[in-house]
Amino acid sequence: MYAPGMDSTRETGGMPSAVLIPVQFVWSHGGKSVFLTGSFSRWYELVPMSQLEGCPNVFQVVWRLPPGYHQYKFLVDGELRHDERQPFTTSDYGIVNTLLLATEMPCTSSSNMEVDNNAFRNMVRITDVPLIQSMTSISEEDIKASLHRISLFLSTHTAYELLPESGKVVALGVDLPVKQAFHILYEQGIPMAPLWDFCKGQFVGVLSALDFILILRELGNHGSNLTEEELETHTISAWKEGKAYLNRQIDGNGRPIPRHLIHAGPYDNLKDVALKILQNGVATVPVIHSSSEDGSFPQLLHLASLSGVLKCICRYFKHCSGSLPILQLPICAIPVGTWVPKIGEPNNHRPVVMLRHSATLSSALNLLVEAQVSSIPIVDDNDSLLDVYCRSDITALAKDKAYTHINLNQMTIQEALQLGQDSYSSYEMRSQRCQMCLRSDSLHQVIGRLANPGVRRLVIVEAGSKRVEGIISLSDIFRFLLG
Repeated sequence: MYAPGMDSTRETGGMPSAVLIPVQFVWSHGGKSVFLTGSFSRWYELVPMSQLEGCPNVFQVVWRLPPGYHQYKFLVDGELRHDERQPFTTSDYGIVNTLLLATEMPCTSSSNMEVDNNAFRNMVRITDVPLIQSMTSISEEDIKASLHRISLFLSTHTAYELLPESGKVVALGVDLPVKQAFHILYEQGIPMAPLWDFCKGQFVGVLSALDFILILRELGNHGSNLTEEELETHTISAWKEGKAYLNRQIDGNGRPIPRHLIHAGPYDNLKDVALKILQNGVATVPVIHSSSEDGSFPQLLHLASLSGVLKCICRYFKHCSGSLPILQLPICAIPVGTWVPKIGEPNNHRPVVMLRHSATLSSALNLLVEAQVSSIPIVDDNDSLLDVYCRSDITALAKDKAYTHINLNQMTIQEALQLGQDSYSSYEMRSQRCQMCLRSDSLHQVIGRLANPGVRRLVIVEAGSKRVEGIISLSDIFRFLLG
């Protein structure tokens, strides 16, 4: 996979040269195994980085490069990442760090290329200084001004800006059998879909992964596995009606109380879209447009999400982030996210729910519903992060009709996650599952990661050990930004 003596002049942005400059690369954000890759290694060869003695969160390597322009990233525990404290840009390989070598650079290492540990320790300490200073230099007025600018942007821009240039939105008919709907969500790789009622000629609701969790739990509570016949004969509309009875959403005559679809129009402002998502506890809001006054012949344009709104914020303030001093604050210094309380600290908020790999799928589904969370960190005996189980993972049970022969009280989370691994065929999709950050990361860094497609939350971990310290979600960010 890597070659210690490889010719580092290949595929670089610099000119061919006999001069090779020793360059120190440092990763100071923890991990168990860290590799360096970049344009100088054709992006497929990996250079192993060694842990710095006395600094378990710091990895380093010295590599000889020719003068010129280079791009690079770090492979940290199987996840490609860039260091946001170093210069970076966007390329065909996503966000990459950049390096320009104009002349020979001095190297503090000895002839055998071993790096001076004290120099690296000082480097790490120095990079931490701006973070600490930012906590004290940003005034309450700066924070209020930042939040006002973001709120003003959201109030003056519309959902129309969320619409992609091209794409598709999957909708399901309410008369569709639950079985078929289950398989469609799995095959399309989507966690939810709007529902269309042909009789009423309008969109009437949404079918999500949570619906399938509730179906499996209900059948499990009655001691039965889900059969082909039950899924084949029960339509989506029948399930929605049954769900209303389960939730006791019925009127005085014992009939289900009709629920109106939560949706937005293309000219609704982004602040209203975000508030609709937050106040109703949903992941997405259909953007629907009708040219007629009575709302007939509606067109489904898009599924608006907090991720899309956050991406608009990032795009708008990309070149003027200095006007938002609040972005410099580390997340540990602001009231955002759900945190594991420290020993001796009072826990006045809902706890971070975690499970072991050996826990049953039934316990995971119960937690998702009862704790009203969308994901659960899966940890080892030291509470170090191994994986994340999300609501949408339930659709993996459609693979090979696994739902017909499993027992929720016997299948472990590890087995359930293994079942769904093939659903994430590309490396990029798999890496989106278990996104992490550190408590020292700035709000700017966290927002940048959450704006990436498919990322809905970051697990806050301790550098090095990956011990879970909390979770920060898209909803947490917007509750903070919108007050």
